[in-house]
Amino acid sequence: MSCWIGIDVAKAVLDGVVRTTGEVVQFPNDATGHTALVAWATPLAPTGLVLEATGGYERAVVLALAAAGLPVVVVHPRQVRDFARSTGHLAKTDRLDAAVLALFAERVQPAVRPLSDAATAALAELITRRRQVRDMLTMEKNRLPLVRTRVRRDVPAHSTWLERRLDDTDDALRRAIEASPVWRGQEELLRSVPGMGPVVSRTLLALLPELGHLNRKQIAALAGVAPLARESGTWHGRRTVGGAGPGAARAVHGRLGGESAPSGPPCAVHPAARGGEAGHGGAGGVHAQTPRHPQCHAPHRDTVADRRGLISKTVAERSEGSLCLEAW
Repeated sequence: MSCWIGIDVAKAVLDGVVRTTGEVVQFPNDATGHTALVAWATPLAPTGLVLEATGGYERAVVLALAAAGLPVVVVHPRQVRDFARSTGHLAKTDRLDAAVLALFAERVQPAVRPLSDAATAALAELITRRRQVRDMLTMEKNRLPLVRTRVRRDVPAHSTWLERRLDDTDDALRRAIEASPVWRGQEELLRSVPGMGPVVSRTLLALLPELGHLNRKQIAALAGVAPLARESGTWHGRRTVGGAGPGAARAVHGRLGGESAPSGPPCAVHPAARGGEAGHGGAGGVHAQTPRHPQCHAPHRDTVADRRGLISKTVAERSEGSLCLEAW
């Protein structure tokens, strides 16, 4: 009999529920609590322990469980919340959330995937920090025209400090890539695609380790650039892209900033696919137009690729085992 365990992660505590027996436990969310959780869960031989991504508070306990050889799965909170609503679980407490996670795991049975190694996790953390610093720098520059008096002197000083931190982070990323022959080769392959700069290539290396191991449609969906169909009968709605986190999707959409495309052939990402500039709605605000209902709109001949190509038709491929970037 399968044994699924749901674990709700909070900043201070971890609430666990065993689906088969209904047993409820609670541990502190610190090193001592993680050790106790491992000691409690190991004799149960669970099919899987399921947690929600909780803004980083789940990382330490996930690593502790994985190090103990326990099958751990981190799922998207939206999936679990939608599942809870569909099954009539509208109340929300930490203990109820753990029970819903256990039920979700039993019904959906999410696949247990290998975790990133320590080096990849460290690279992803640097990429995340770079995005945070870049966002803070943008906010400070936007504030400058609105401030007066002595505060006006503080904003440029802080912006200068953030620019130095951004440069330091870029240097750390460059050193990390150069220290790994595998990453160095993968980055060279990615940079061979016209329009692919260092920020995008390093973001993909850190946040999309599946690149090169999935087919073109799977990797596009995972990156959040696959147009999602919205059709019913003869009605064909506007397709949107989305579903990914703020890292890889923002990089592919060209929104990380601070990187200009090299001159030469067309960019790997069409300018119209830039998030926030291409339309309304969807993650990043990117739309791929499809033929709409004939009774509401005049017919047109544009296809998804003609209208808003998200990835160019440039193909960079090597022999077996290498990365392959293809057009969607």
